[in-house]
Amino acid sequence: MAACVRSAAVRGVTLLLFLLLTFAGRSLASDALSTPATDPQISIHEGFVDQKTCASCHADQAAAFSKSHHAKAMALADDETVRGDFDNSRFEHDGVVTTFNRRDGRFFVNTEGADGSEGEFEVKYTFAYEPLQQYLVEIGGGRLQALDVAWDTVRRQWFWLGDGTPAKPGSTYHWTGPFYRWNRTCIDCHSTDPQAKFQPQTNEYESTYVATSIGCQSCHGPGAKHVASAQSADVSSPMTDTGLPKVEANTCFACHARRTRLLDGYQPGKPFLDYFSPALLREDLYFPDGQILDEVFEHGSFQQSKMARAGVTCLDCHRPHDAGLKAEGNALCTQCHTETKPERFVNQDPSGLFDTPEHTRHQAGSTGAQCANCHMPERTYMKVDPRRDHSFVIPRPDLSATLGTPNACTTCHVGRTNDWAAETMDKWYGTQWRKRPSIAHAFAGAANGDQAAVEALRALVSDHDQAGIVRGSAIAAMSRTGGVQITADIQTAAADADPLVRLGAAEAAGNIPPEQRLEAIGNLLGDATRAVRVAAANALAGTPPHLFGDQQGNFEAAVADLRAYVETNGDVAEAQSNYGFFLFARQRTAEAEAAFRRAISLDPTLEAMRINLAEFYRATGRNDQSEQTYAEAIGMAPESADLRYGHALSLVRKQALTEAITELQEAVRLDPQSSRYKTTFAVALDSAGRTDEALDKLDGWAAGEDADIIGLALRYSLKLRRLPEALKYAEDLARLRPEDQQISGLIGQLTQAINEK
Repeated sequence: MAACVRSAAVRGVTLLLFLLLTFAGRSLASDALSTPATDPQISIHEGFVDQKTCASCHADQAAAFSKSHHAKAMALADDETVRGDFDNSRFEHDGVVTTFNRRDGRFFVNTEGADGSEGEFEVKYTFAYEPLQQYLVEIGGGRLQALDVAWDTVRRQWFWLGDGTPAKPGSTYHWTGPFYRWNRTCIDCHSTDPQAKFQPQTNEYESTYVATSIGCQSCHGPGAKHVASAQSADVSSPMTDTGLPKVEANTCFACHARRTRLLDGYQPGKPFLDYFSPALLREDLYFPDGQILDEVFEHGSFQQSKMARAGVTCLDCHRPHDAGLKAEGNALCTQCHTETKPERFVNQDPSGLFDTPEHTRHQAGSTGAQCANCHMPERTYMKVDPRRDHSFVIPRPDLSATLGTPNACTTCHVGRTNDWAAETMDKWYGTQWRKRPSIAHAFAGAANGDQAAVEALRALVSDHDQAGIVRGSAIAAMSRTGGVQITADIQTAAADADPLVRLGAAEAAGNIPPEQRLEAIGNLLGDATRAVRVAAANALAGTPPHLFGDQQGNFEAAVADLRAYVETNGDVAEAQSNYGFFLFARQRTAEAEAAFRRAISLDPTLEAMRINLAEFYRATGRNDQSEQTYAEAIGMAPESADLRYGHALSLVRKQALTEAITELQEAVRLDPQSSRYKTTFAVALDSAGRTDEALDKLDGWAAGEDADIIGLALRYSLKLRRLPEALKYAEDLARLRPEDQQISGLIGQLTQAINEK
């Protein structure tokens, strides 16, 4: 699958991940170009050989590989590779009409272009094979874009990949925008040794690859040395040195992971964590029990599993060349889960009788008796692409009932409840299954800001039987709960043998007071793993140089790794903006401003980039420029509540309270669920001498039982001496905060005052 970048948070948190998308492009005259016989982007990079060279000696492997989806990940568009209906077919969604046709062996799409008008775009490449196929077109400057209408190869129909309201033409999430750019978001994983070759001076690309699709050298590494050795070898004796690295799990994870790319040039055999920083178990990516939620691919879930910790790898289940399963149905699992313990497992014992009705409680051979259906439930991505969870979970309908996690029972038995599933399992297995340890409560509590969850997370961090990704995620989650002193925990995690735990510690350090960070993770600046060093450098950006002492050299080296990451992602607005915050923390304000402006030039309509620049101006005392930047951003995205709110605060700083109130009113209209917007709006009205109006607004919102809103309503009713209303708000607040003795006392005082009138 390909890689993509999602919108950063306002504070420039860069989230780089993988996403399978289609590409589309530039309007052009239908007779201006002709499809070349060979791919013009193919270039035999140093150390590599032409793809056909491999098949000349390895015909059987090449034949098997040719049947795989990997081999068809990307191809020149022609009659053999295009699977969609281009016979003058038509597709419409949300008023956007797209038509597909072919002429003279070439394929064309008519649809809404970047300027909002209809244009014709020639399909240059197919992208993916099934269950969906996408189409790439060139729009100039070397950019390949993905059309957001794809072909469902199973239902044989076109469908829209997006959700909600379609993006505006030319914006970030329109198919012509950066989010759908193959060179930026997908290039890593669908071709052989792809090189984006972004040109920062012109914002253009000169992208090349060794082979259009995934090929032999994608998994086995550059083949030139191997070919030279084979040509010089004695044919009567086997080669002792193939010149190729061993294919192992990290080779797969380079693409099958949600990760940030740290450095170009990854090749099989190189350390995964020196080239990529994998996403940990965040609440926006995974359910609290670790099951897949967003499109995270296989790395994060598989790393949680007992299988991974036992030494099982991708190639234990998948054939290496056609990527199919090594056995059908439950026979795949019973390779290891046999009645007798397999010799390969020294510390683990997977033996037992599992492929029986006594265990599955379903008829042998039925859908419910399949191991994968219970322990690898599917989740559908890109609307038509079901993918299995690789954490090998045990169904827990009890957790589904309390925490909202999915379970295979009710997924299969549609219409049945979690309580039904749990009670059925009680009848089958007794109730002990409910007591199995789970990470779910700890992570769910952390997501809700529950301080009680800290101890549960702390136990996970110290439990060496847990997977490294769980332990690293736990220390990171602890730091996000707030209000708890965890510097010592981070320091301990920073000394852990597992690099994913150290990565979690480095990320966690960014959430503790800056003056505590160097002591907690200073040792990570010299870590053996690049991903850890980069995270540590980011966290320590604001540390005064004189405090580093003997670690100054390690810090500068880690900053060099960080700069390499920024250069590697030179076309990614979020990465540049994030670097701006780093530079600002280092008091390099001119360079920081340039980085923020660079981010905007890369993605002019991504509102978070303009918010970051506006907040940079605020932090440097340039309120006029901050307000102007917000105003410019609103001109591009007038329906953004965040922009309206930020603009309002900038107007307050300029003492333009009337204009600020107008913007706050808009923010509340655009996001009526935000308590922060509502309370700020009310405070602004009060500051303008419109306290009665503020209280009327709060009264209308108080029904939602938000303690902040009710508390502010109480304050203003007291200010206006509207005592009966104040009593009502005080009683409402007491129900929400029964432990607050001050509120109880206030209720008594108000009751007395009202009775004395």
